[in-house]
Amino acid sequence: MFDYVSFFQNLSNGVLIGAVYALIGVGLTLVFGVMRTINFAHGDFVVLGMYFAVVLNGALGWDPYLTLVLAIPLGFIVGALIQKFVLTRVIDAKPETMMLATLGVSLVIGNLLLLVFGGEPKSVNMPYAASTLKLGEIRISVVLLYAGLATLGVIAALYLLLNKTEVGRAIKATAENRLGAELVGINTKKIQAIVFGLGMALAVTAGVSLIPLLFASPVTTGALFTLKAFVVTVLGGLGNIGAAIIGGLLLGVVEVMGASYLDSAYRDAYGLLVFVVVLLVKPEGLFGKSVKRV
Repeated sequence: MFDYVSFFQNLSNGVLIGAVYALIGVGLTLVFGVMRTINFAHGDFVVLGMYFAVVLNGALGWDPYLTLVLAIPLGFIVGALIQKFVLTRVIDAKPETMMLATLGVSLVIGNLLLLVFGGEPKSVNMPYAASTLKLGEIRISVVLLYAGLATLGVIAALYLLLNKTEVGRAIKATAENRLGAELVGINTKKIQAIVFGLGMALAVTAGVSLIPLLFASPVTTGALFTLKAFVVTVLGGLGNIGAAIIGGLLLGVVEVMGASYLDSAYRDAYGLLVFVVVLLVKPEGLFGKSVKRV
């Protein structure tokens, strides 16, 4: 007999984890929508958020979610500076040049973290890490709930920024037609710095949200999250923020369901399998033609 309680338990966990994946994917697709390049350092930005929470927890005893108060603005500033002083120098070069530049940023971040923190994985052990909230027969992890709420808040703020402010309109204009935006007086270099800063702020938020659940390693974690962000982005369709959210939720559900009903050792592989199938059936992504671009 099918266990509906177990099914909905796994579904809720998958959705909450997928919400954080969506946050990572939105950051990557936002950068792609405006700058037309894949940021290979995006996963390393997630790891920076994880280590930021580890440091403040160890030094000051801060709860990881409290560190978001500092992590989000610092992530934005660092991302904007990277764009202004590194990536802007190759913004008009061939697309592969920009991708190689982001790969260089990834290598620098990974090796700096390795130099400072060593290769031993680190995490934050919070008292509520094993706590759950009971919703009928379903128990929801408190950590996953906090992560999902943090994601919801940041996505809502991003929506308001893009749709209710002059900066948001300038971002959309730059994404649609960079030259046209410049002709009407938009400083596209400034907009690109803002967008890259937003992308890093979103990645850092995801890292902070995940650190009570996962271990951070400067050697492997960044590449893993870059891969997940790419999967999320392509599942929905490159440049589509709404689709990236759906892609993140889908990836989370697929991973949790696969680990629960098949073999947990291949958890990451299930998402990649769905990714390959989508590429074969619909290369533009599940919602590539139906969801609005940035």
